[in-house]
Formats: sequence, structure tokens, C-alpha cells
Amino acid sequence: MNNRATGFESISVKDTEQNENVRSHSLPIYASSAFEFESLEHGISIFTGETNGYVYGRYGNPTLDAVANKIALLEGYGTGVEPVAFLTPSGMSAIYLAVNASVSPGQTLLAQYNLYGGTTELLQKVVSGQGREVVFTDLRDAERLRRDLSTNNKVAAIYLETPSNPDLRCVDILQVTEIAGEFGVKTILDNTFATPYLQRGFGLDVDIVIHSTTKYLNGNGNIIGGVILGKDAEFMNSRVKDQLKLMGAMASPFDSWILNNGMKTLALRMERHCDNAEKIATVLDAHEKVSKVNYPGLTDHPDHKVAAKQMARFGGMLSFELAGGLEAGKKFMAGIEFCSLAPTLGNVDTLILHPASMSHLKVPKEIREKIGITDGLVRLSVGIETAEDIIKDLVGALDRI
Repeated sequence: MNNRATGFESISVKDTEQNENVRSHSLPIYASSAFEFESLEHGISIFTGETNGYVYGRYGNPTLDAVANKIALLEGYGTGVEPVAFLTPSGMSAIYLAVNASVSPGQTLLAQYNLYGGTTELLQKVVSGQGREVVFTDLRDAERLRRDLSTNNKVAAIYLETPSNPDLRCVDILQVTEIAGEFGVKTILDNTFATPYLQRGFGLDVDIVIHSTTKYLNGNGNIIGGVILGKDAEFMNSRVKDQLKLMGAMASPFDSWILNNGMKTLALRMERHCDNAEKIATVLDAHEKVSKVNYPGLTDHPDHKVAAKQMARFGGMLSFELAGGLEAGKKFMAGIEFCSLAPTLGNVDTLILHPASMSHLKVPKEIREKIGITDGLVRLSVGIETAEDIIKDLVGALDRI
């Protein structure tokens, strides 16, 4: 008991003394908004940067740092890069932080045309309205990319997502970073679909990597979170960290702790996701009511060779086209019994989405189709269940169309 507390009320308020010799086997949750200083001098040394330490939860937290450092080790594994990482409250906040720190007002962001819809909306509605120009282009076209950069000297960063959501197209990361390097332009990679288990951007000379940790890194669908990683320590610890603190974009200790528990099985889960997705893609590809399967593991996928070059395996995400369009999509979804209808991905259970009648219902058809979302497109996040159970459900729903 804290020996300064003598009154009943004081004893109620003050915490008992902590046993500094205790070492928890599991990562502790530091659920504290602030941290005490040993003395005035100790506080001054932390504020001046002479001593490492914690001040206020918005500036840093031991639980967050431990989990961020684990992701940094995973993304840096085998690349020779030791990235700096910060956890954020969502994948969207990680995207915004990466772009905001890399592209100043008056400069241009060059972005892949077929990004996740939320990313496109963020760039168009928020980033573009803050004095930055956003130009969408096809980053798979090397000549076009070099032309875009040579004709616009205001480009400060390139944003790519590979494999892309939901059409599973793949960009040659090394090709983009080599061209970007010629013009002194930063590169930002959304590696959510692949995870560091299958693809590590720092080994391909990417500058910044982001994830929605909500998805595969956690894998259990019980938190929202994001992470931003960078190989330039000075840039990360100054510009990025300053913006992180001032925007109040720190993740919560509890969500970070849950994320850490999820990552313990990342390698095992990703192997099973890939195994199941490969089986299911093959079955769907042969089905008469499926006109097209978007899975980079299929040899007829237009970016199969690119994916094979930069990914260890081809992931657990796929999408496919139903020959009957919108009505076929609705009938197919109505026939699903085993898989879950949910607007997320990367969970241990199989999640299925028909964008035209669900997530993109209010988006005009011509806009949807420009980003590869046709009336008959179905997105599938393949889980780790018994593959035959997933296949039975999908084939059963297809047969009911």
C-alpha cells in the first residue's frame, strides 16, 4: 500500500505499490491516460528528449509500442530494413496520416486508379480539399507512370495497393519504386491484403507501408485499427509522430492488446487462408455460372506473374463475376447459408459481399464499373474453415440461381 495514504478516502483513491519484479508472460495492458515521473528532474529529462519515457497516452503507451514494434519486425523481416511503426485507431487514419505527412499543400499525390472505395473517397473528399492534387493513374503501366512523373514536378508521393480491393489486380512494386526513385518521389503501399507474411514492401524499396490491422493482422473481427510503418526513422519520429500526436490518432491500449493476441497465429492462419482460397478459386473457375474469377493464383490472371514474383503465396481474397449480373448476384447471396454476409475481410470465418447490392448500392453504376465493381461481382474473404464446407455453400448458392 502507498504509505502516503492514511485516510480512508486516500486509500480508496491511491493505487497500491507495484511490484517491479513481476514479469507478465502475456503483454500487459497499460490502461493509463498519463504516466508518473519519479521526480521533477526525471520529467524534465523526458520532455527534453534526454531520457526515453512516457508522458501522456496521446504521445505514446508501452502496450502500443510493443505491438507496433512487433509489426515492424514482421514487415522488416529478411529485408535488411528496421522500420519505425505507429498504431492508429483505424486503417483509414493510417492512410490519411501517411498521405498527410508525405504530401504538403500545393503538391500532388499520384494514386492507383483501382483502390479500395474508402481510400478513393478519402483522397477525393478530404485530401483533395486540403490544397493537394490527387491524380489517379494505372501504376501497372511503367511508361505512363514515367510520363506522369516527368510532366508533373509537384508529385511528392505515389500510393499503391496490391493486390487491390476488390478486383485483385497486382502492381509490380519494384518497378514503381525504381521509377519513383528516379524522380525522388516517396512510395506508400497498402499491404493489408497480402500481410507481411506474404509480401514485404520494404524489401522492394517502398518508403511507407500501411495496414488496416482490423483485417488479417488481427484476424478475429473484434477490433478496428491501423498501422503506419516507415523506413526513414527521422521522418517517422519527427513529421509522422508530430502529426500523430497533434491529431490524437493513437490506437487504444486494449485494442492493441487484442491485436497482439491475433498476430500470434498470423502465419498459421495465412497458410490456411491460402490453401482454402486456391481450392475455391479452382472450383469457381470451372463453374458454368461464373464468368470470371479474380485470383492472382490462377495462371490466367493478368497479373499472375507479377504476384508470383513479389508474393510468397497468393492470399485469401478473391472475387468473381456471375454471368447473370445484378439479379444473379441477389439470388446468389440469398442462397448463402454457411458463409457470413458482412462488409469486412480477413477474419477466420469466410465473409462474402455483393458490392452492387450492399456496400456500393448507392454508388452510380458507371462509377462502380470504372473501378471494377460490376453488377455481378462478388467478393470473397476465404476463412480457415474446412474448405469443403465453404465450397458446398458456394456451389449450392450458385445452383439456386
